[in-house]
Amino acid sequence: MTDYICDLALIDDRVEEQVLIRVADGRFEHVEPGGQTEPSATRLRGLTLAGLANAHSHAFHRALRSRTQADRGSFWTWRDLMYTAAERLDPDNYHRLARATFAEMALAGITSVGEFHYVHHQPDGTPYQNVNAMGEAVLAAAAEAGIRITLLDTVYLHGGLSADGYLPPEGTQRRFSDATADDWVGRVEQLTPGSNQLVGAAIHSVRAVDPTSMKLVAEWAGHQRVPIHAHVSEQEAENDQCRARHDMTPTEVLHDAEVLSDRFSAVHATHLTTHDVELLATTDSTVCVCPSTEHDLGDGIGPTTELVTAGVAIALGSDSHAIIDQFEECRAIELDERVRSRRRGHHCVSELLAMATTAGQASLGWPDAGLIRPGQRADLVTITLDSVRTAGVATDVAAAAAVFAATAADVTHVIIDGTLIVEDGHHGRVDVTTELHASIHDLMDR
Repeated sequence: MTDYICDLALIDDRVEEQVLIRVADGRFEHVEPGGQTEPSATRLRGLTLAGLANAHSHAFHRALRSRTQADRGSFWTWRDLMYTAAERLDPDNYHRLARATFAEMALAGITSVGEFHYVHHQPDGTPYQNVNAMGEAVLAAAAEAGIRITLLDTVYLHGGLSADGYLPPEGTQRRFSDATADDWVGRVEQLTPGSNQLVGAAIHSVRAVDPTSMKLVAEWAGHQRVPIHAHVSEQEAENDQCRARHDMTPTEVLHDAEVLSDRFSAVHATHLTTHDVELLATTDSTVCVCPSTEHDLGDGIGPTTELVTAGVAIALGSDSHAIIDQFEECRAIELDERVRSRRRGHHCVSELLAMATTAGQASLGWPDAGLIRPGQRADLVTITLDSVRTAGVATDVAAAAAVFAATAADVTHVIIDGTLIVEDGHHGRVDVTTELHASIHDLMDR
């Protein structure tokens, strides 16, 4: 049993002072604003929040940060460099890079990650002797970094989509592809997640998975009662290709294949129609928006106001890891809407924080995380209110400061499932800067 006393803590959308929090067996046992200070309690100075969720990650993309900024281009030219990195991965270097990336997430206050994992096989497409060598490397990396993970093992069967049909995988894509959806099921069912880990499903995109295979994957996820995610309408070209082949939008294709449900998350969802929004709302689906990646690749601004109005939950992801900072992702949701509409106040602070906490945790299959409340998983994130970004903040606007002023650099303490992972801004298990430098150099500069 461990006691914490928080100078300030966000409890049920309200910032409370001197909050006593008791943790036992990885859960919150007692939460008391204005509680009696226990001599043995650990003081958390600043503002303490529930654990943040990163609902969409490709860990190896961290190696691309700042390497794609020299030239003009688009998502498709960025993808060429991403394929170069994917070609060079093996279980050992992937494990090291993923561990460093997940540790960076922990430093940023992220307690759960959804790893959209699609690099499965050897460079020529031949399975490793251990068919899940890459997935197991990622699971081990998360455990060593101390972060909770939902491994969204990804189906990727085809190399692209045209009006005439699906194209075979080529080049690096062969690493991603199981021969059939049945083969994918057979491989995934051999994965054994560890403590505080889940294995869910992902459909890479309508470009890479045909509707019949989508349906089989959705049936498997439904039977297992695990999350299922998919890239949806990230690119206008994707929508055009989908309409040319199926005479439907990607969301409509997924709905027709019975993928949409309360366990489904549409990732990106940048270029949706009104009907797409209606389908997501009526099926209780979630949308995972990744603003820093949309900014980095110039993909566009998703219809977040329309989604919230329709009742669609929004989660947040860092995707390609141009940055890893859920506070930045939070405020980008609102600031993008301000730029588009030239008005302020589309999403309130509590709404934005819910995207980063409860909605994201639920999207990853952790509905018992994201709130500081007895019975919930004991995830805590403390940000300093004494940095140059947050100094001078009054109690009544501390939550707004977290969203609109703080950065990942302001995180001082992170507790995940009751275990202290980050203390005074330092990861207790991984030398993050050294490991990032070494693992990225090994992959990209050898």
